[in-house]
Amino acid sequence: MTNTLTNVLPRLLAQGLLALRQNAILPRLVNRDYQNLAAQKGNVINVPIPSAITARDVTAAVTFAANQDNNPTTAAVTLDFWKEASFHLSDNDMVSAMNGVIPMQASEAIKSLANAVDAYIIGKAVGIYGWVGAAGTTPFASGVTVLSAARTLLNKQLAPLSDRSTVLDPAAEGALLIASPVLLANERGDQGAVISGTIGRKLGFDHYMDQNIATFTPGAAWVTGYTVSVSNTVGVSTMVLLNSSATGAVKIGDVFTIGGATNQQYVLTAVATVASSVLTVFFKPDLVTHAATADVATVVATAHVINLAMHRDAFAWASRPLADIQGLGNQMMSAVDDISGIALRLEVSRQYKQTTFSYDILGGANLVRRELAVRIMG
Repeated sequence: MTNTLTNVLPRLLAQGLLALRQNAILPRLVNRDYQNLAAQKGNVINVPIPSAITARDVTAAVTFAANQDNNPTTAAVTLDFWKEASFHLSDNDMVSAMNGVIPMQASEAIKSLANAVDAYIIGKAVGIYGWVGAAGTTPFASGVTVLSAARTLLNKQLAPLSDRSTVLDPAAEGALLIASPVLLANERGDQGAVISGTIGRKLGFDHYMDQNIATFTPGAAWVTGYTVSVSNTVGVSTMVLLNSSATGAVKIGDVFTIGGATNQQYVLTAVATVASSVLTVFFKPDLVTHAATADVATVVATAHVINLAMHRDAFAWASRPLADIQGLGNQMMSAVDDISGIALRLEVSRQYKQTTFSYDILGGANLVRRELAVRIMG
């Protein structure tokens, strides 16, 4: 039986990688430049974030000009995603597997892992502060104006023009598919939407549908009437808000604006609870404009789908290859898919008149550059 398992392992692993490539959307679209670091020891990868540099006038002199300060930061990617999906085959079932036919159980196992990876990365999207569209309303129902707004906001947030994509839930993708410039061949430039139902690259984005796109429910403490307690200067990342009728807590991922400045949006980075009408919030980005005493905090208090418009560098994903440990009658094999960046391991173990197949993945992801992504609310 050991030789038989050794022969079937590469076949099952290759089929698993192919299934992952087809079903895991987000790992294919985000930054995987730190994949090699995931193979090294340690559970945290520090992704460098460059600081802004200001261009200055050049003045010839006998001495060199003073060096400009730069303060690059890092964002941590913790390898805290480790999941498995397994199934077993009786000796009778093994005949079909040996002939190269992946049973339905194997397909379901891979599908569940792909969904788990997708959902894990999508879960990091609650850190995005920029948004377009209306909470609770499916975007694109009346055209592509919302997509244009997402493009504009990414441009204002200095996102590179290349490597942009949208990841949409089925309702948003369906609405975008029939929007005039996407559906009509004479406006889109090809017949992809009419014949195959594909959107392709339009308005500077590659468009993808993902059933794992999630709905975000704001914290229960968000009600109308919040105002700034005391004046806050530019650059702070925390402030005190007041509301005499509010109770409960707010959540990481809640988004708001200050003082009616709708062109600058913020996201909460920590859970906070109202105490005696006082709510102390922590947020990103750091305060861009002065917040005066009694300025109104306007909050998105309606649940909304977080569809994504993003540059690849907004998120980072790394998957660590797990060891091929042989012994105790088990056989293991690992491989890395160069398209999705997912390192998949398959372990085959012999039990009483049945064989258990277990696929597992170890990896990590984070939202490393918030300014390079926008929520398209739905």
